Amino acid sequence: MDFIKGEFIEVIEWTDDSRDTLSFRFPDDDKAIKNGAQLIVRESQVVQFVYLGEFGDTFGPGKHTLTTDNIPILTKLKSWKYAFNSPFKADVYYVTTRLFTGNKWGTANPIMLRDDDLGIVRVRAFGTFDFHVVEPKLFLKEVAGSDQNFRLDEFSDTMRSRIVSVFTDALATAKIPVFDVASRYTELGEALLPLINPVIKAKYGIEMASFILENVSVPPEVEQAIDKRSSMAAVGNLNDYVKFQMAQGMEKGAGAGGVATEMAVGLAMAKQMMDQGITSPSSGGAAAGAKGPPAGGSAAAGPDLLSPADAAKLLGVSEADVQVVLDSGELPGKKIGTTWRIKRSAIDEYLSK
Repeated sequence: MDFIKGEFIEVIEWTDDSRDTLSFRFPDDDKAIKNGAQLIVRESQVVQFVYLGEFGDTFGPGKHTLTTDNIPILTKLKSWKYAFNSPFKADVYYVTTRLFTGNKWGTANPIMLRDDDLGIVRVRAFGTFDFHVVEPKLFLKEVAGSDQNFRLDEFSDTMRSRIVSVFTDALATAKIPVFDVASRYTELGEALLPLINPVIKAKYGIEMASFILENVSVPPEVEQAIDKRSSMAAVGNLNDYVKFQMAQGMEKGAGAGGVATEMAVGLAMAKQMMDQGITSPSSGGAAAGAKGPPAGGSAAAGPDLLSPADAAKLLGVSEADVQVVLDSGELPGKKIGTTWRIKRSAIDEYLSK
């Protein structure tokens, strides 16, 4: 009787002390399960019966006595019309339903994304996620299979590429610009969860409690372009920036930078003089909008700084006559390079003599 009794399984239970086992097939040692056997399922566990490759009954936490009433699906599969009295054989899988945290994911190769700002861009990403099993049958069928002891490291190898694929599809569906991806990791992970969970739940029977992006990077050449764009934004008003650079160059003194700065200052002064209406000597004209009085008239109107040609028109004489009195010193003037400039007050004083 002891021999016969030892051929049957009377108590089915599994104590998980590994902390990294997702599913475990109860070792029956080719023994049959006795009618009325006790099935013990602890918290964070689910038991799934499999008979001849078909899913039978599912049991949640608690202590269960295996009778016809408790295993209606298996009763139907075994064709027990009324009740079973003899021992039976079936595979018993324990599936852990607790939350598995800190699982790493990442792209082995860059993924291609269409971005509104950058066009087609290659992106690398990695991070962590927390998950738990919500559909034991689907999980055993699509992920764990018939593995006697399916552990977390096997799951990571199996699911890493699948998670990346789901992440890529979700990111493409969300149409989030790469610039925003790189600046809002936490917010983005929360936004992607509603897109990722329905897919992985329907495909693999698992659900993510959190999905975290730790880094999203683009190729070096794209990073350089982004840096240049940021630098341009930091400069702001280009005119003010040029003035600031010119001032710094003047402080540094001579040298290549100093010469360039002095040239820039000279151009700026020339532009300012043009804006004020002073024409070049070669033009032979007075300031824009200034009208000289008739010969011998008052010199009250017109610019304060005149060329010899302007002075000749104002005085009603030839330019050569004006040049003579300038050379003699009777009419005060200032020679800048090869060009003379005469103050209007000097002309008024000359006429009053």
